[in-house]
Amino acid sequence: MAKIELKNVTKCFGDVIAVNNVSIEIYDREFLVMLGPSGCGKTTTLRAIAGLEDIDAGNILIDENSINDLSPADRNISFVFQFYALYPHLTVFDNIAFPLKASRVEKTEVERRVLEVAETLQIDASLNQKPKQLSGGEMQRVALGRAMVRRPKAFLMDEPMSNLDAKLRIQMRSELKRLQKKIETTTVFVTHDQIEAMSMADRIVVMHQGEIQQIDPPQKIYNQPKNLFVAQFIGSPAMNLLECVLESKSGELVLSLLHTECSFTLSEAITQKMMQKHKLSKIIFGIRPEHVTLSKTPIDCQIETNVHLVEYLGAAKIIDVILGENNQTHSPVFFKSRVHSSFQVSVGEPVWINFEERAIHIFDQESQEAI
Repeated sequence: MAKIELKNVTKCFGDVIAVNNVSIEIYDREFLVMLGPSGCGKTTTLRAIAGLEDIDAGNILIDENSINDLSPADRNISFVFQFYALYPHLTVFDNIAFPLKASRVEKTEVERRVLEVAETLQIDASLNQKPKQLSGGEMQRVALGRAMVRRPKAFLMDEPMSNLDAKLRIQMRSELKRLQKKIETTTVFVTHDQIEAMSMADRIVVMHQGEIQQIDPPQKIYNQPKNLFVAQFIGSPAMNLLECVLESKSGELVLSLLHTECSFTLSEAITQKMMQKHKLSKIIFGIRPEHVTLSKTPIDCQIETNVHLVEYLGAAKIIDVILGENNQTHSPVFFKSRVHSSFQVSVGEPVWINFEERAIHIFDQESQEAI
């Protein structure tokens, strides 16, 4: 168990800044997930915590003690890699026991710890088997067991489930989350998979181009994205975005969507924020597909369009429409709505769309920050 702190950490590879002034406080016993696209700096940050990468600036602390000058072996941290890296000629028992034997731990203590970990991971029946006799999920558990048996202060995991099939990944997500809560060890988990992040994390660190975009619990990341990158990266399908202009009418701020004839009167709270940024005129309107409502009959204040594509997902359907198809001044944009699978509609059929106003997001087009 440990509290890990990164203070203004920077790491460069030549002229490329891989990690740029990153500061994170990872709480004791927390399951923190670092999420972002390939090349965003999340794995480099993880490797810096492990001591596998020397940092160019900043400080890394465990329990308020700097570990910048400690070797990886002296940091008391276990690293679980993307690839299992099991010894094929050793049994499951010997693979798990390897770090203890290398540290010359007593034989009876080795046996006790290995059995304890194997029972926790439900692989005690496979201790005499070789890796080639195991499934992908079992091999991943052996790799976790080898990390756990050392009783480290923290676990660092670099996309440990990326080589598993879809069914095993779902199973391992719940198992790993349950296990982390049981052993109460601080865990930092790196992934590019937002479903893994949203379903497992206590908090998520969203990274892009070496910088932190947002650190918050999953629900807040989804419902209150701090900027356009987070809004678009989190969610499947991604958030719908439209360019807008602000207009003042009768003392109220009105939001007009450029691709449609639709407009909204903004709430008093948002109006006050807008007034503080009086030069702000061009903004981005955002709304998630599940908050876009569809109707097959016209209703006032709705936007008429046609169905472009229907994606059936079992319990839900994703309906694609095109906004501004006949607009002479702006290019048309695709818009998505997530509806219940019972909603019957065909490609080419006219529909009317509306938005749940409580779920509208507004972003500054210049800074890309949420308002």
